[in-house]
Amino acid sequence: SNTDQGQRGSLPSSLPSLAESVSQWRDEGRVAVWLHVPILQSSLVAVAASQGFAFHHAEQGSSTLTLWLGEGPSRLPGFATHQVGVAGAVLDESTGRVLVVQDRNKTINAWKFPGGLSNPGEDIGDTAVREVFEETGIKSEFKSILSIRQQHEHPGAFGKSDMYIICRMEPTSFHISFCQHECLRCEWMDLEELARTENTTPITSNVAKLLLFGYREGFDRIDITMREFPAVYTGLFYKLYHRELPESYRNMT
Repeated sequence: SNTDQGQRGSLPSSLPSLAESVSQWRDEGRVAVWLHVPILQSSLVAVAASQGFAFHHAEQGSSTLTLWLGEGPSRLPGFATHQVGVAGAVLDESTGRVLVVQDRNKTINAWKFPGGLSNPGEDIGDTAVREVFEETGIKSEFKSILSIRQQHEHPGAFGKSDMYIICRMEPTSFHISFCQHECLRCEWMDLEELARTENTTPITSNVAKLLLFGYREGFDRIDITMREFPAVYTGLFYKLYHRELPESYRNMT
């Protein structure tokens, strides 16, 4: 990519020096400039904007601006387009009951699976484990992914799209001690009752029916499982989620 010729740097403190720098970068054949501005120097954003820089993204302590110097429209990658939420459907297979909550601050207090937003660098299963424990006090283990919802123009996603992943979880503790700041109610509910009740959200109802099918007919019929592989970059790994492959196919060479 020609954007490999981009220039990264700190912001000069005056307009002439920035203008001179941009001119120099053009002469050097640079096609893009990424400018990192600490929050305490935000007054200098106007200096950069006067030279054609535009915001790319902002974080808690800084903002990043870009300037495209190449031909044609900018080919720089955009910032994040989605937020990721994860919920855990914690099923006690010995009783057929599933862990559900009602959010405290919702207009309609429908039953749902505990969950929340994933943190940067956090695996899907780890988010489910953390969110379930934070909301209900129940410890659990990740088993599989059950469903993925994609929704655009989500009201809580600041104009971005939303991915909401529901995981099948296995409990390792059973005593509920739910967070009363977030939850109005929390209980172990019969899975078939959850699949039939109208007092729930559409996604919870559909996933409850899917989970009930797996509980009765075998989880191998519904699970999207995870395997870890080494990435092409030395020392890094990634997690691949897919339906389970028969061993004869998995070990093909």
